[in-house]
Parts: sequence; C-alpha cells; structure tokens
Amino acid sequence: MAICELLKPRAGLKVLITGGAAGIGAAIASAFAEAGSRVFVCDVDAEAVAETNARGNGIRASVADVARVGDADRIVAESVDALGGLDVLVNNAGIAGPTGRIEDVDPRQWDGTVATNLNSQFYFLRSAVPHLKRSDSASIVALSSVAGRLGYAFRTPYASTKWAIVGLTKSLAIELGSDDIRVNAILPGIVAGPRIDRVIEARAQVSGTSVEAMKDTYLSKVSLRRMVTVDDVAALALFLCSPAAANITGQAISVDGNVEYL
Repeated sequence: MAICELLKPRAGLKVLITGGAAGIGAAIASAFAEAGSRVFVCDVDAEAVAETNARGNGIRASVADVARVGDADRIVAESVDALGGLDVLVNNAGIAGPTGRIEDVDPRQWDGTVATNLNSQFYFLRSAVPHLKRSDSASIVALSSVAGRLGYAFRTPYASTKWAIVGLTKSLAIELGSDDIRVNAILPGIVAGPRIDRVIEARAQVSGTSVEAMKDTYLSKVSLRRMVTVDDVAALALFLCSPAAANITGQAISVDGNVEYL
C-alpha cells in the first residue's frame, strides 16, 4: 500500500467521540466523517446536539453528562447499536475548571473538574473496551493537554486531571496491547477559540493584568508564537487511527507549537 494511503483511516471506521458537538470534539467528528468513518458523538449541550443531528452529514449525536456513569453506559450502548460495533473511542469531553489559588478553590469545583475530565474517561473506557476488543482496527485517543506535561499555576484542578490522563493512557497501552488495541493521548496547546478566550480573561483577572497583556504572555511561551487550531488537533487524531500509526501506542503527543512553559 502506498504511504499516502496509509495516512488515511480505514473507510467505515465506527467512531464514538465524547464532547463531540462543539469545539475540538466537533472538529474531530467532522474530520472522521469526511474520511468515510461512521461517527456517533455525545455532548452535554442539548442545543449543539440538535444542531449536529440537523446538519445531515451522517454524524449521530445524543445528549449526555459524561460525568455520570449511567450516561456513559447508555451512550456506549447507543453508539454500538447505531454504528453496528465500535472501532475507535475518542475521550474528548472536558472542562476548564476553576482559576485561582489552591486555598481559594471550592472543593465542589475540584470534584466537578475531576468528574468531567478524568472520571468520564474511565466510565467510557470501562464500557467501550469490551466492544473494542472485537474490532480489528481498535484505537483509543484520549484528549489531555500541554498542562498534562507542564505545571500550571492557578489551574491546579485542570492540570491534575490532564496529568492523570497521560498516566491512564500509558497504563492502558500496556494492559490492552495484547488485545491489539492502541491507546494514545493528544496534548493540545493553546487552541484558538472561545474557551481559551475565557481562560485568558480569568487568568488576567486573578493576576491583576489586562486581557491583551495576558494573551501576549501566553503566546510568548510558545516557540512558534501562535495558537493552534481545532483542525490541527483533529488531523493528529485521524493520523493516530490510521494504518500509518499501527505501531504507535502509549504515547502522549503534543500539538502545541512547542509550549515551553506555562
């Protein structure tokens, strides 16, 4: 097979993406659909789910709170029924969590960040892995963050979950290797969009500086001096599920323009 063909995911892959109706998740869903995959997404945003289903591009969507184990079990069952099986799980759903000094973080905010960012990945893995074991092209992609390899002051709940996802990924790659299931993590950097705008605004407020100054501070830490896009992240997800990545597993791969520090 030609190298260029190896770079494309196999046509007809059955893909489940959490948090897939907006942002990075939606970009990944669209990329897989354009590559000929069958895609099912879930999202907590009912309006975004309705818009996804109305688009008519073959992506099926359902409302779910990924932090609830019952919702995770239901979505995996719905996706397997709708797609006729499961080849790929993209654990993408996550929230930014609170911004502030550790002594000022509300325990409920900590618990909510852990529940959405980390527990949800476990819930979906627990339910999806038995189905992935029946696939001949099984792959798991976990969305971590550059904050999963660097310390991140004032964002400790978020960073803690993203470091944990890397540990989960590396451990599962060993556990599931004999089942021919590949497990990798993507660590996006500063992704352009409304979410990072909110994060920068919150960080500026905590630090007592202007939003523009804080944005410049963020970009000064990136070797390429620019943000990445949701399509950059989606392209890496496609590659990791392609034949070209057949021997890539247990890796935490950054797509971040080389963030030097946070």
